[in-house]
Parts: sequence; C-alpha cells; structure tokens
Amino acid sequence: MKRTVAFGFAGTVLDYVGKGEERWKKWRPSIGLCQQAAQPIDTLVLLHDERSRSLFALLKRDIAQISPNTEVVSHEINLRDPWDFEEVYAALHDLASGHTFDTEQNDYLLHITTGTHVAQICWFLLAESRHFPARLVQTSPPIKRLGQGPEGRMSLIDLDLSRYDKIATRFAHERDASLSLLKSGIATLNPAFNRMIEQIERVAVRSKAPMLLCGPTGAGKSFLARQVFELKKARHQLQGRFVEVNCATLRGDGAMSALFGHARGAFTGAQNERAGLLRSADGGLLFLDEIGELGADEQAMLLKAIEEKRFFPLGSDREVESDFQLIAGTVRDLRVMVASGEFREDLYARINLWHYTLPGLAERREDLAPNLDYELGRFAREHGQQVRFNREARERFLRFATSAQARWRGNFRELGAAVTRMATLADSGRIGIDEVDEEITRLQAGWQDGQDDTLAALLGDAAATLDLFDRLQLEQVIRVCRECRTLSEAGRRLFDVSRQEKSSSNDADRLRKYLARFGLDWQALQAGSAPSVFGR
Repeated sequence: MKRTVAFGFAGTVLDYVGKGEERWKKWRPSIGLCQQAAQPIDTLVLLHDERSRSLFALLKRDIAQISPNTEVVSHEINLRDPWDFEEVYAALHDLASGHTFDTEQNDYLLHITTGTHVAQICWFLLAESRHFPARLVQTSPPIKRLGQGPEGRMSLIDLDLSRYDKIATRFAHERDASLSLLKSGIATLNPAFNRMIEQIERVAVRSKAPMLLCGPTGAGKSFLARQVFELKKARHQLQGRFVEVNCATLRGDGAMSALFGHARGAFTGAQNERAGLLRSADGGLLFLDEIGELGADEQAMLLKAIEEKRFFPLGSDREVESDFQLIAGTVRDLRVMVASGEFREDLYARINLWHYTLPGLAERREDLAPNLDYELGRFAREHGQQVRFNREARERFLRFATSAQARWRGNFRELGAAVTRMATLADSGRIGIDEVDEEITRLQAGWQDGQDDTLAALLGDAAATLDLFDRLQLEQVIRVCRECRTLSEAGRRLFDVSRQEKSSSNDADRLRKYLARFGLDWQALQAGSAPSVFGR
C-alpha cells in the first residue's frame, strides 16, 4: 500500500492551546489530522518559522503519543510577512520545486486548515497547477451532539470537480444554458451542427484566440458571433462592446479610417480625430464579416493589431492600444485567396486557429421546424403581435420547406423573410393554407429567377434535359466560377482536395473540360451568354 505524506503549517493559534494537560481537552488541527483512523498519516511535514520551534517540538511529542507510527518532519520557513501573497507563494513554490515526489509509492496531502488565508490560497493554486501532486485535506472540530471524538472530522478535497455529483450537475446545467444561448434557445436537431456548437462553446469560454466563421450568406455567422459575445459577457470575460462591420463596405482611405481611426488632418476632410472600430471594440468583441474583402494595407495593419494589440491610426505617428477579441466571417475560400496572393498567409494563419463552417439551411432540413417557431417568436417580439399557423397550414409549409424543391439560397435570412410575409398577411393572428400556398409560389418564383434562370440562359431548352444530379453540381460550379476572377482560381478552389494527390495539376484545364461537356466556356459564364452547342 502507498504511504501517506502530508504537508501543513504548524498553527500558531489553533495548534497552540497551552502546554499543560488541558491541551488534550482542546481540538488541535495538526493533532487531529494524525488521529484519523480512516486516513493514517505516515509522514507529516510541519512548516514553521524560527519563533515556532518550541511549538513544533511540542506537536512532535504529542503526535508521538497518539500516532507513534507517524514521522514528524520540520521544515523551517521564515516569512517577513505571512500575509504577503507573493512572498508566501514563492516560499511554497520553492518547497515544491525542491522536493522529490514519488507518486508511485506515496499519496500526498496538503493540510489547509492551519496557516493564514493567504497560505490556504497558495496551497490551492499549487495543487491545482500540479506543482504539488497532492489532494487538499481539511480538518474541523468535533460536533459533540453527533458523538464525535476529540480528533474531530477530516474531509479530502479532490480538485477534479467533475467527481462531485452536485457540482457536476450544476456544470452540466450551466453548459446546457450556454449551448442554448449560442443557439438562441432553438432546439436544433442536426448532429453535425450541434457538435460544432458544443465545441464553439468550449472554445468561447476557454480561449481568447480569433475565430473564423465560414459559410454561405444568411447561414448565421453574424448571429453566432453576437451570441458568442453574449456568452463571454455573461461569464465576465468581456467588458466592452460588440462591434460589427462588413468589410465589403470599406474601400480606400475610408477602410483604414473606419477600422483604425485617423488623426486630425490625415486626409482632406479629416477635420476631427476618429477613434475607429478597433478602438471602439477595446475590451469587447470585434466581428469582421467578409474579411476577405480587406485590402493589402488593411490586412497588414490588422495583423499587427491582433498580435500586438497596438496600431497606428491613419496619419498619426502615435500608436494606440486596443485589446479586443476577433471573430472573422467570410463566404470566400481564404485558402484559395492565399494561394493567389489576394490574402496574407500570415494573417490567415493567425485567424484560422479555430475554423468553423456553418451549414446552410438546405443542409439542416431537420432544423426547419424549430427555426420556424423561432422566427414566429421573433416576429411577435418585433411587432407586438402573436401569430400562429393552422395545423394543416404548418404541416403543408414544412412539407415544402423540407423537400428537395426548397432551395433556401438565402438560408435562415430567407426563412425569416418568408415567415414575416406570411405573418403580416395572416388574418386574426392565424396563418392559413392560402398564406402558405402564396408564399410557396413566391419562393419558387424567386428561386427560378435565380440559378435556374441562369442555367436556362446558358443552356437554353437543354437545361430541362439535365438530371437533378448534374443540375445541382453544375449550379455549384457556375456559382464558384462567378465568385472567382480567373479560370485558374476557380479550378484551384473546385479541385482543392484532389489536386493535393497529384505531382502536377492543371486545374484550369480540368475545369475547362468539365464546362465543355455542357457546351460552356469561361467567357460564356462571365458574360452570361447562351452556348452555341450543348455537348454531353
């Protein structure tokens, strides 16, 4: 069996109750620790200063009487001020660093009942950080009405809080509340999305590093960034504001000024100093949506601001400070932009530590029903009017919304707009079949006006001969091509995985051959003109 080695202070108040026989009638923590039948102490290391040598000698003699098998060891530690945290911690840290711990042979305890409150805090910190590979032990006086003996009571404190049922239950409740906050109370069912949110919750409360949120427009990047801010604010991890900016709206000197501020006279019209968004986010969270739209100069400045928390406002020779947490959002593939030189590789590496891709609504059809209820609740809050579906109307809308016909290109934003329209047109606060059918017709027409019309314009009547598989694949290829500036960039993005397996890859040629199957070429996609030939 392992031996038990305990460390503790000789208590100059609680352990010293006189030298006569009366002392045996008093409870003394260090004596009581060695009287515990359930937890014999093989070695007790008592810490004391020069003035307490006589107290140590007395305790050693008394322990020999009640626990003759306990070895009592003196460790003299002289503190100028036992209430000075820095001095006490340094002394105990030196003790831990200089001691040889054999955890294979010994169990270690830190007795926290004696010593100043500062010493107790230091014991806890050193045990929690594993400088002392020990559990905490607490002793307390006997309760006579319970018939407890003079040795009093002892309890072991394991710093693995998950082992305590009530604490573990409370942690579970708090985590459930945090997850609910991130999802705004929506009972989502999509397994992949729920796993992603669970990890984001852990990262949000444990890390200050930037996050990168990717995904299509309307997938909820801005919404999730704000919920992360609310979660961290509830945990008192952020004191500042939530500051959001769409980088696609920033251009030229206006971009530098909006983000980093400017000095008076920095450019024509700069009559007053401007703080800028980064300084406005000091102590809070900055959400930079569409970060891929930032210019090269803004990217360089942002990298410095993230790493050093310091930057120069436009036209100023004096640095300013801002300690903000960053969440970036993008619909573009930043890896492709890095490869083409449009986005700084070092900035991408800095913001890409935590990278999450939010799925669109079409990829989370099982979450349509709870999100439908959420949008109805939001309409009620914003308009002060409670609106509900008739049962048949709700079932009809959900059948359509979860079917393959529903494209949901605008994702949750589009669902919210659909609910707003139906709720606004509903009579007596009830959405019926007529409102649902009208909205379904409106959504279908909008989707046909989008990508389906693009295929018709490009392929003519031949578009109707495509299998659904080919149609969906071709639509996505066209979308990527129109987001990219060159055929090569589109090819790198579309063949990003398979190209890694080849020693040499002509992505542009692979894409050109795929488009040629449908009689398309790069110029046709950019111009939106119809092909002369449809080849299969």
